[in-house]
Formats: sequence, structure tokens, C-alpha cells
Amino acid sequence: MNGHLMHLCTVPPALASIRRVTMACCTVILSACSSQAVVPFSYSIEPLSFEPGNTYNITDGRARFREIFCAANEDHGESLPDYRPCEDALVRFDNEPGPTGIPVDLGPSSTNLLGKMVPGLAYSCVKRWLHHDNSAPNHVATLGYETGFIQVEGIASSETNADLIADYVAGLGPEYDERPLILFGYSKGLPDIFAFLVQYPELTHRVAAVVSYAGAVWGSPLANEADEKQLRWLTLIPGAECEKKDSKALETLSPANRDAWFAEHTLPEHIRYYSVVSFPDPENISNGLQRYHKKLGALKDARNDSQVVFYDQVIPGSTILGFFNADHWAMSVPIARQHEVSQAIFADENDFPREIALEAILRFIEEDLKSEAATQEKPE
Repeated sequence: MNGHLMHLCTVPPALASIRRVTMACCTVILSACSSQAVVPFSYSIEPLSFEPGNTYNITDGRARFREIFCAANEDHGESLPDYRPCEDALVRFDNEPGPTGIPVDLGPSSTNLLGKMVPGLAYSCVKRWLHHDNSAPNHVATLGYETGFIQVEGIASSETNADLIADYVAGLGPEYDERPLILFGYSKGLPDIFAFLVQYPELTHRVAAVVSYAGAVWGSPLANEADEKQLRWLTLIPGAECEKKDSKALETLSPANRDAWFAEHTLPEHIRYYSVVSFPDPENISNGLQRYHKKLGALKDARNDSQVVFYDQVIPGSTILGFFNADHWAMSVPIARQHEVSQAIFADENDFPREIALEAILRFIEEDLKSEAATQEKPE
């Protein structure tokens, strides 16, 4: 699972050896917490604000993103897996602006975007079990968008994974020189991207945009509840491809580490940043994640996706595209499609139109980049 170690403990694999690792993990790492939430659940985005001079310095892209998402969903969403009406998929808050009225172009990509996802903690440990269906990348490929994953180490620090991202970017051939590269960071994948951007400034010119996709921008208090040594248990899962040499991923995810990182580093200004936020209704959180949703509520805020509080997913200076009514797994991990038993037991709210979501994000960014280029080309 592309999130924190804690939710891996809820995956009931078929093999007995994995079950033993999982049971030990569940016993030691976290206990369920039913304490009252520090900040109760509500449909409020405070402390986020779109007012000029706001703390996060964010831009509101929700109105246009909703138009794009809903247009694609209405046009072909019902032919794709996990269809949901637009109003069920996107959370609408009282302060969301009205529609722009600009027509949505649903034709093929005109800029040949290249989008690459950096997955979260432990993905390489469980990807063989997960058997990802890749239906979202396959769908957008029919529209002219090339997407996929950058393979990183599942339990490694962001500094280690930055090297792997750099290897990928440096290895792009000359045929990619004119293609905008969009890096998507899911969960811990986002701090990995941030580390790459500051460790390899000579490669950042290749990057047009970075997207927080339920990214752990500011970490998660849940990371403080686990021991780094326990990450090594994940290497015992049959078929696991995660390395054993570096198990410092939880250190990266601690809020103190994230605060210190931003105090010392500045993200490149030439890159455009976007945030896609997971903000699920409490009833839309799968059984296997409910305990972590409550735990995180007791530690910080009930407005969380079971792994990260919603405002901790927002990149400072970014454009917020939308708030998805999906928990941390439903955002990116298609458990229910591949494993019927797991869906029934612990991933019962895993359905989400990820194909339409990826398409809408790419279309928004493509439109935004073209608009910026047109503005720069205007004579003074």
C-alpha cells in the first residue's frame, strides 16, 4: 500500500507467512484509539484560506477542475470502473467559486505530457501482492498522455529515493526534451520528490510541475507511533522487492522532520505546484482504515484520510485542484478490484473513479501550462 506502515498492518495476505508478519506488526506498532478527536469532523477547510496573503499562499483552482472532472465523467465515466457521480466524488465547500463557463476540450493531449507517479511507503514491498491493474495509466494513454511509476525503495529515506528519481530524470533521452514532465507524489512519494528537487538542482529544469496527490507534505503524527526497525518486517513478505539497507522512511514522515526540512529548503520557483487533497466523509473510510482515522483524529484532526490530515497534504504556493471524497487507499490503491475477499473484509470503501481523476488532473495542468506559455509569449 502506498501509504504509511500503519495501514499495511490491516492487509490480510493469503500466505500464512505474511499473516504472521502482519499480526506481529498489528500487535506491536499501534493500538486502536477511540479517544475524542482534537478537532472534530466538519465540512470546513480552516486553517486553509484562499484569501490573498494566506499562510499557505495557495491558489483556488477548484471551479475549473470541477468543470473538467465533471465533463470527462459525464462523457465517458460510466464506461470506466468505479463510476461515481461528480458530486459524490468531489467535496463541495460553501466557499467554492462558481463555474467559469469555459468549454472543456476532451480531445487528445496537445502537449504530449509525461506524468510519473512516485509511490509511497512500502509500495515495492507489496506491489506483487497488490497486482496493480494500471487502468488509470492505460485510460489516459488513449488520450495521448504517457504516465507510469518511478520505482523507489519502499522503506528508504527520501534522500535515498531522491537518487533513484534523479537516475530516472537524468536517463530521459533527447526525445523527451520538449515534453513537460509532471511528477506526482502520493503519500511519502511527495517528500521523495522534494528531496530530489533540492539535491539535484541541475535536473530540475526537466520538471514542469509537481502534484501532491494525498501527499505527506507536512508528514503525519502516525509516523511517530512506529519504530523504524519494524519497517524491516515488510522485507519478509514473499515477493517483496523493498531494500533492507535503508529503513528510515518513518523518520522522513515525522512532522518534526517535515517542519525542519521546509525551514532549511526552498522549492524551485520555476516549477508549478498543484495539490489534490483527500477529504473523505467518515462513512467513506474503509473498515481496515477506521482505527487509523480515529487515531489520527485523537492526535490532531478528524478531517483526515486515515493517514494524513487534509491540510497537511497541501504544498505551499500550490494551486488546489480539488478535495476528493476518498480515503488514503481509495485515492490510489485498487485493492477491491484485484482482491474480492480483501474488499469485503477491510477495503469496502475502495471504489473511486481514479481514471477520471488522473485524466482531469492532466487536462487541468495541460491547460494551465498552455495558458502560462501564452502569457509569456505576449509582447510587452
